[in-house]
Amino acid sequence: MDDRRHHIRARTRGVSPLTYWLVRTPLQLFFHTYLRMSRIGREHVPDRGPAIIASNHRSFFDPFIIGTMARRPMYYVAKRELFELHPLLSRLLSALGAFPVDRGRGDRDTIETAKQLLARGELVLIFPEGTRTRPGPLAHPRRGVGRLALETGAPVIPLAIIGTEDIRDGLWLRPRRVRVRAGRALHFPHVDEATPAAAEIVTGRVWGCVQLQWAWLGGAVESEPSPSSVEQQAA
Repeated sequence: MDDRRHHIRARTRGVSPLTYWLVRTPLQLFFHTYLRMSRIGREHVPDRGPAIIASNHRSFFDPFIIGTMARRPMYYVAKRELFELHPLLSRLLSALGAFPVDRGRGDRDTIETAKQLLARGELVLIFPEGTRTRPGPLAHPRRGVGRLALETGAPVIPLAIIGTEDIRDGLWLRPRRVRVRAGRALHFPHVDEATPAAAEIVTGRVWGCVQLQWAWLGGAVESEPSPSSVEQQAA
C-alpha cells in the first residue's frame, strides 16, 4: 500500500466537511442512545488552535467516540492495516481525518503529518500505547507523544475512554455504557529536536494524567498516579 498518498491527503486536503458531518451526526446519536455515552471535560478541548489529544485505546470505535468531544474535526493516527482492508474504507478513513502509521517501525511520515496538521491549527488524536489494549490496566506508552509535544509546542489534552473494550461481538455491537473524560491541557517547552530522554519524561507526565482520568472513570490501575500529576489535573 502507498501510505504516502494518505499522508499527502491529510496534509493538503484534510477532512471532507460533507463526509465528516454525514458520518458524525448519526454516529453521535447512536453513541448517546445505544452506548449511553457520557462526555466529561469537553471544555478542556479547545474550539480553535492546535492541540494533541492523548488517549488510551481499547476499540476500533475509540476515534469516532473521542471525536465527539470536539466541536470540529479531529485527525487521528490509524494502523496502516486498516487502509488495506478495502479501497472504499481507505477513502472513507482519509476523508474523516485518519492517516496511517506503521507500528512495526519508527514512522517519520506519521510524525511529519502530525506536525504539519498541528502547525495549521488542527486537533490530532494520538494513542500512546501504540495499539489496542484490553482488558485490564493501561499499557506502557511509547515516547512519540512526548516528542510531538516538544517539537510542536502544542498543548496536550490527557483523555481516557472506558467501556469500549468488549462492545464488539463479531458483526454485532453490545449495548455497553461508554464514558470519556478529558483533563486540563498540559504545556511543555518548544524545542527544535527532542532528545529521547526528554521525550520519555514528557510522555511519562502525559501518561500519568491519562491514568488519572482512567482511574476517575473506574478503570483498573497498577499504581497510584504521581502527586505532581494529581496537582496538575485536579478537577
